[in-house]
Amino acid sequence: MQVRSLLLLLALILLAATAEAGKNKKEKVKKDGSDCEDWRWGPCVPNSKDCGLGYREGTCKDESKKLKCKIPCNWKKKFGADCKYKFESWGACSAQTGVKTRSGILKKALYNAQCEEIVYVTKPCSSKIKSKSKGQSPPLLS
Repeated sequence: MQVRSLLLLLALILLAATAEAGKNKKEKVKKDGSDCEDWRWGPCVPNSKDCGLGYREGTCKDESKKLKCKIPCNWKKKFGADCKYKFESWGACSAQTGVKTRSGILKKALYNAQCEEIVYVTKPCSSKIKSKSKGQSPPLLS
């Protein structure tokens, strides 16, 4: 009987401690929040070179904030890290120019970024001729 009472008491203490910890987390989030709703965010500025970790500055009325951000080093820099596009498949290789082209339609503009609705990208044609398509295995010999 005493063992059950002890276990019940321990369970109640544990439940009260976890509830108090959850309450403290919620309070911290509210302290950091702002009443301002019309934030204007600048572009992500890398700490060094032209990609990697950096920060973005935002202003709203008299308030200002800095958020951490990251520009991937393999990113298409001319579009900006805040413009996300849905790209079509690559077009056929042009014999005249030696490049192939595809277009992308704006999917999302993060932090109210100024983005072009449609962008075009090119890349050099591959000189290799692919004989097998990906995902196929050679036939089994019997």
